[in-house]
Amino acid sequence: MRLADLTGRSVAVWGTGREGRAAVRAIAAHKPARLIVVEDSADYLSVPWEGELAALAPLAGGEHAFAALAAAEVVVRSPGVPSTHAWMAELRSRGITITGGSALWLADHAARTVGVTGSKGKSTTASLISRLLEAVGKPNVLGGNIGVPLLDLPDAELYVLELSSYQCADLTDSPRVAVVTALFPEHLDAHGGEREYYRDKLNLLRHGPQLIVVNGADERLSGEVRGVSDLNGWPPVEAAGPDSRFRIGPDDYVYASDTRLFPRTALRLRGQHNGRNLCVALAVLDGMGVDVVDQRGVLEKAVTAFEGLPHRLAEIDDPSGLTFVDDTLSTSPYSAMHAIDAYEGRPLTVLVGGTDRGLDYGPLREHLRGRDITVIGLPDSGPRILAQLAGLPGVRTQIAEDLPAAVRLAREVTPAGGVVLLSPAAPSYGRFRNFEHRSEVFAEAIRASA
Repeated sequence: MRLADLTGRSVAVWGTGREGRAAVRAIAAHKPARLIVVEDSADYLSVPWEGELAALAPLAGGEHAFAALAAAEVVVRSPGVPSTHAWMAELRSRGITITGGSALWLADHAARTVGVTGSKGKSTTASLISRLLEAVGKPNVLGGNIGVPLLDLPDAELYVLELSSYQCADLTDSPRVAVVTALFPEHLDAHGGEREYYRDKLNLLRHGPQLIVVNGADERLSGEVRGVSDLNGWPPVEAAGPDSRFRIGPDDYVYASDTRLFPRTALRLRGQHNGRNLCVALAVLDGMGVDVVDQRGVLEKAVTAFEGLPHRLAEIDDPSGLTFVDDTLSTSPYSAMHAIDAYEGRPLTVLVGGTDRGLDYGPLREHLRGRDITVIGLPDSGPRILAQLAGLPGVRTQIAEDLPAAVRLAREVTPAGGVVLLSPAAPSYGRFRNFEHRSEVFAEAIRASA
């Protein structure tokens, strides 16, 4: 379904955030017979909905919310509306088409798009691909989950998009180049389970991409894409694996087959996972016709200039000599494990805990087995995480009442020259407005406790 298909039809936009607002503006331009926006939260009356937006689409909520959705021919849901929402099945049973703004946009732009998803690394990899393409003379627009909603993107010859599992779920068109960086259980409450999450995430690959690139070092991902092929019948290109064309060699150089491109240290981002993200990005350029070997000097300069993204292993200077690290976007045990590995060999205190979604922290326990590390638990899930770590030799655990208290405690227990890592392995909502707010509280706690 394309935006033009909504002309003359009754449409409801479900959600009033930035994606919902972008959808209203885009759909209104195609003259639907009726356009309404629906907010199903309890405080819908506090939603600022006025001016141009109110003129384009009236706001329905409260007891009228479901009726407004059920009266539509097409419902355009925002990414924040989970697949498990009780109304989804009922709307579909009534024959109502449910799509999303990302799906509407991609239906018209798939041939000009590189789409990147993954349980870890999608933002960094999408940004790297965009920067490297710019460096070799292929201007592009970066957007999606990383910033500008797709329906607000300007016209361009080439797009690089970061796509969440929620955005991927509704797609009926794959981007020309489809990329997956990692796969592990995430957002299970919103998708209905692990299998459903993998299904929705990997829907990016199911609608005829011309090229598929995946992280071949991720065994779970390799297993899940086995049997998947691109539009030409070729299996996914696997980057970063030991036998991949693009890989990190034992000499810590980035390789293209047998050719050394540049040192891994050209990319200043810590962690093996970021080295793999780089290999995936190079494989994408290679698949798009860039002579990576011939352009390695240009690419090395672009990689060296890449500073990474906020809230992802972002180091914060401190006069004490301790290194504080903001990795607040870590919302699963697997992402915390990557972050912990990035500081292997240094005294480490890690702060974990947030909204408790009932995740299994057994993998984190096994990952920490045999390590010398301090783990401080934060509300709400911190105590449950620490209970799963109980009895591990070398793993010291303590509870903190909140994030500032955890920072003060970390200063006391972390040896000189050590690292204090906020990698919560849980979302921020509940005690914080969003992940940015959690980062702000962390930074202020560091300043206040110095």
